[in-house]
Amino acid sequence: MPIAKVNGQRIHYADTGGDRPAVIFSHGLFMDHEMFAPQVEALKGRYRVITWDERGHGTTAGSTLEPFSYYDSADDLAALLDHLSIERAVLAGMSQGGFLSLRAALTHPEIVKALILIDTESGVEDPARMAGYMQLVDAWLADGLSDATADFIEATILGQGWEGADPWKDKWRRFAPHNVRGCMDCLAGRDDVTARLGEIKVPALVIHGDADAAIALSLAETLARDLPDAELVIVPGAGHAANLTHPDLVNAAIERFLARLGA
Repeated sequence: MPIAKVNGQRIHYADTGGDRPAVIFSHGLFMDHEMFAPQVEALKGRYRVITWDERGHGTTAGSTLEPFSYYDSADDLAALLDHLSIERAVLAGMSQGGFLSLRAALTHPEIVKALILIDTESGVEDPARMAGYMQLVDAWLADGLSDATADFIEATILGQGWEGADPWKDKWRRFAPHNVRGCMDCLAGRDDVTARLGEIKVPALVIHGDADAAIALSLAETLARDLPDAELVIVPGAGHAANLTHPDLVNAAIERFLARLGA
């Protein structure tokens, strides 16, 4: 993968290239750019599709990880687009990728043509749920990733019984401890941007699985309600990573949205 040296980071990315309208996909926690393979395949003939590995993830992950926030990740996204000489793009983010895409829309509005927000929210984690997550992480870091914890992460992100889960579980087992801790600390420390959603004037597509175990559908409904120009698409039977497990329905919604934009 090519590397963009920006903001003191070595950001690894993939780019279909060309001068077509740009769509940049940002992945979820403990995932990487490969989670958007179905979207890249569907869109690459008509759009310039960029995927990337965020701080602490995939091939961007290094031997150390300084404390960071999703505003830092939003800055990384903006710097990557500048590195690629892309003035404006559609920002598409799943879960954590949505957190940073919303913050990019607030702090770098000039780069944002539209938003595609997949299984994400504008608020913060429920404190009780976050405490439970941190207990699992503590056990992961102390004793390695157990099969039970891997199964829990699978169910939370990918849903029950998805046939493509095993390669992702292998990736989770290879996560370095400092990256696990740093990424979870970022998740736990994020702020609530719900009150600022009215500042985001670009069109937005909110996509959410109705079986999402990580982020309730009601939070997607709030997101779609409070963004000034948003539509909500519910994916029946999909869990948290709807774009990966139910790509046909998600891709169809994305393509309709991009066509309406004239992107």
